[in-house]
Amino acid sequence: MILNDDVFHQLNQTLAATDALLASAYPGDDGRRQAVHTAYVPADQFSFDTAQHWGQEALNTVRQQGGMSQIAELAVDSTADPEYRDQLATLVERKLTNEPVEDLRIDFEDGYGRRNDAEEDQHATAAAQQVAKALQEGTAPPFIGIRFKCLEADLRVRGLRTLERYLATLTELTGELPPSTMLTLPKVTTVDQVKAMNDVTAALESGLGLAEGVLRYEVQVETPQLIISADGRSTVADVVHAGQGRISSLHYGTYDYSASLGIAAAYQSMEHPAADFAKNVVLTAVAETGVHFSDGSTNILPVGDPEQVRDAWQLHARLVGRHLRRGIYQGWDMHPAQLPTRFMATFDFFNRSLTSAVDRLERYVRTEHSGIMDEPATAKALARYILRSIACGAADPTQMQHRIGLDRLALQHLASTGLVPESAS
Repeated sequence: MILNDDVFHQLNQTLAATDALLASAYPGDDGRRQAVHTAYVPADQFSFDTAQHWGQEALNTVRQQGGMSQIAELAVDSTADPEYRDQLATLVERKLTNEPVEDLRIDFEDGYGRRNDAEEDQHATAAAQQVAKALQEGTAPPFIGIRFKCLEADLRVRGLRTLERYLATLTELTGELPPSTMLTLPKVTTVDQVKAMNDVTAALESGLGLAEGVLRYEVQVETPQLIISADGRSTVADVVHAGQGRISSLHYGTYDYSASLGIAAAYQSMEHPAADFAKNVVLTAVAETGVHFSDGSTNILPVGDPEQVRDAWQLHARLVGRHLRRGIYQGWDMHPAQLPTRFMATFDFFNRSLTSAVDRLERYVRTEHSGIMDEPATAKALARYILRSIACGAADPTQMQHRIGLDRLALQHLASTGLVPESAS
């Protein structure tokens, strides 16, 4: 035998470093839920029931503008069946009533500005108190946390002081770090800032009596230096791996990034070619790392006269659908009235291909032949698509389980490995 044990032993030695790299740096999706959006609220405006207020304000705006069917006409392809649009409208109204915000960030950065230390200290404490109350009363969204100031020289002490005060108060009130906790580090420019943040989180874990590695954080991609560094490399890929498992997500910052490139204010947009280039680089950098990626925001808000509201809704729905089709499953919302189009465009995206995805995955699970030959990698993508649909409320979990013949755990296994669990095969 030519390819004998000696040859395989040598191959194992030759590829040992590659095997270790793939296992540690590219573990794949870890199955955790990714919110479809992040809502940003200035710290001095946050309260335990902010999410409910956003949902109610969104519903009020919809009713003032003629009802949810009007949103469906703006956000959904005009060729779509009216019954389908009505179904989406019902789903969105239910979403705005039951879970209007999936991820909420209490902002101590741009949306909050610079305050004196006493005032920011007070707001940091109050934010933690209100989050603890929201968790206790069941009004907290699935994910919630703060965006603190960046690690640039003139802001780092203030930002980290806010972070410590928030976490110390929250853990004292809840007895542990809530699993829904999210932390956002803005305006990262270098890998060294990520390494420094790792040191900060380790120190906070030790000082607050938290488990090692439990503090994870998001990095905002807002500077061109992260896309192309001084030596011509993609620093954003280095950032992902320098996080050593602590980075949960990268978030694109539409306006800081565009301004850094010198793009005129009137042309700064989520769909500018420069934005697409940066986001394509980030998508490639996070692929199979287990790190999520979020698009940014539009500053064209649905406020003003009816025509302005409708135009803003139409733009927002188009931008949401655009980044979903490009494989970016999350974005920022800056105003309650953006929620209807966020969910309408998202539910439309998932439902338009849901029947096809379920049919293909059903055949894959049952090893039936069809006109499409799907491989494990495609099966993983189909399963993830269906899980995302269920998580946001676009699909009914019971119906999906019945159609595919897999429960949630089995579907998650398929989404992670591309393999059908033995119990279902």
